[in-house]
Amino acid sequence: MATGRTHRPATRSRGIPEATVARLPLYLRALTALSERSVPTVSSEELAAAAGVNSAKLRKDFSYLGSYGTRGVGYDVEYLVYQISRELGLTQDWPVVIVGIGNLGAALANYGGFASRGFRVAALIDADPAMAGKPVAGIPVQHTDELEKIIDENGVSIGVIATPAGAAQQVCDRLVAAGVTSILNFAPTVLTVPDGVDVRKVDLSIELQILAFHEQRKAGEEAEAQAGAIATAAQENNRKGPDGDVPAVMPA
Repeated sequence: MATGRTHRPATRSRGIPEATVARLPLYLRALTALSERSVPTVSSEELAAAAGVNSAKLRKDFSYLGSYGTRGVGYDVEYLVYQISRELGLTQDWPVVIVGIGNLGAALANYGGFASRGFRVAALIDADPAMAGKPVAGIPVQHTDELEKIIDENGVSIGVIATPAGAAQQVCDRLVAAGVTSILNFAPTVLTVPDGVDVRKVDLSIELQILAFHEQRKAGEEAEAQAGAIATAAQENNRKGPDGDVPAVMPA
């Protein structure tokens, strides 16, 4: 398995759209589940449903990979797992450093999904001297003074920032200066990076706020529906006579 920062995924050079790249992990997750159940082939409709996209979009995405499936048979699950893994750069080892080992950083260090996808946590780094040497997920925490040395010795190109917002930009600048070219940012702030450095931001509070918006909208729609039902019932009652029947029209 290849390692190090010189082996980059080929997605950009092959002209795969960013939207397609963002969906590839969804396909891979669904395909991995099928592979674990020893399912040999899958139709575009079945895979699209498992990934939460429509089948036309899936077929278009796979056309960028040069994979068109077989009519009447579908897609070979194992080959697609390999194909997408290769395109995402997951057929090699990616050493990763996590900076900021608070509650979130420790949870990320203990996350088993990194290793299963080819991401090896090479080091855990924190600014608190009291944390130095303490094992988290079996890895001793190192002080931020060692950051540049750690990145150089491990050939790290991906950094994860889980620090408070106020410290994130400084950590980002040091990571970039040390040679990191991809950053996953969990700090609730926007990072400024030079050209050639990719940043993916994960902000759980923003996702919750979006969910709150949808909940509020649904509650408003339910209230409107209830008000409409009450108004309709009132109109029906007004049309009925004293015995509950709709009064007949009296002849002139």
